[in-house]
Amino acid sequence: MSGADDGVSPRDRCAWVGAEPLYVAYHDEEWGVPVHDDQRLFEMLVLEGAQAGLSWLTILKKRGGYRRAFDDFDPEKVARYGERKVEELLADPGIVRNRRKVEATVRNARSFLAVREEFGTFDRYLWGFVGGEPAHNRWRTSEEIPAQTEASRDLSRDLKRRGFGFVGPTVVYAFMQAVGMVNDHTTDCFRHAQLVGSTDHRPERWAR
Repeated sequence: MSGADDGVSPRDRCAWVGAEPLYVAYHDEEWGVPVHDDQRLFEMLVLEGAQAGLSWLTILKKRGGYRRAFDDFDPEKVARYGERKVEELLADPGIVRNRRKVEATVRNARSFLAVREEFGTFDRYLWGFVGGEPAHNRWRTSEEIPAQTEASRDLSRDLKRRGFGFVGPTVVYAFMQAVGMVNDHTTDCFRHAQLVGSTDHRPERWAR
């Protein structure tokens, strides 16, 4: 269990974490951990797009509301949403009630299914942009971490070409950090070494 009483000093975590328990738990248990489950990847893609212009803490606090409102991020169900469902979502205080973001989520579900049809899994498509393995960066401070990279720009362009919305290169890089395609924990953070030591080597061939 993560939190103030877990024996980990705030000095041993990334500087952006702070003391908010929800943030601490997300940092310690999720951020930077490689994700290969398609439904979880869809969830994080939706949440990162919803975060645009807002704080990540705001989205974390609404995560339960998003899971309820969007059928636990089942892309097949979300892809079938029509105008009536969109209007219901726009009246739901448990999510960010932004029409463009809600409508983009429905379109993204349809594009997600098209990618999965083409590549077998969204996971296979996505991880092909980093050769199938996480990139372990060695940033000393949070200020060194870029807002976007060449890989995030490439992925952003391809997602847009496939009909995805709210997938600019900065949003995409945040997504890549979240799902462990890159390990951007600073080197003084206890999670950096843990993730380096638990790299998920996948045996299959990747799309790129």
